[in-house]
Amino acid sequence: MELFSHNAEFKMDVLREVGNIGAGHAATALSRLLDKPIDMAVPKVSFIPFEDIADRVGGAEEVVVAIFLRVEGEAPGNMFFLMSQNQARVLLQGLLHFELSEGPEYSEMELSALSEIGNILAGSYLSSLADLTGLPLSPTVPAIAVDMAGAILSYGLVQFGTMGDEALLIDTTFLEDDRRAEGHFFFIPDPESFERLFRALGVPI
Repeated sequence: MELFSHNAEFKMDVLREVGNIGAGHAATALSRLLDKPIDMAVPKVSFIPFEDIADRVGGAEEVVVAIFLRVEGEAPGNMFFLMSQNQARVLLQGLLHFELSEGPEYSEMELSALSEIGNILAGSYLSSLADLTGLPLSPTVPAIAVDMAGAILSYGLVQFGTMGDEALLIDTTFLEDDRRAEGHFFFIPDPESFERLFRALGVPI
């Protein structure tokens, strides 16, 4: 399906709204969880081909922290939240005030914290999408991995089967005072899900 048609800008406006509402929900949830104000920058929203996802995080061989899950319901798909190791440590140390463990390995507590952040993000963006479309959408329990980006995406293909050709990318930035941490949130709807989503959003197909 050709996504960038004459009404492409309308589609992007609708999806930016999904990103903005989701970021607001996530900031509120994180602030409650951490008991301090956490802001989210206005997210940058775009469509990219599935094969370009790894390039957005430094290439297929770049080791990243990934939280991934399956979206179930009327518009199923897959969600990934990817962060470079450096940005994951900025998030842990700068915003969550963790005393980082020695060496390259993450402690169980650090992985748990990162998984919860990814879970909150996925839930917030998915909730905003469900609210705007009126479609029932629910996430599975998230999994977390530290591995090369290409390996993680390949594992996702094995776990979830064939993925759609296009990914909705929401560049996500956490802010607290002068500290910031950045990650990349990808929603990859199953091939038939895009049409259902846009119809539900009132976008002509």
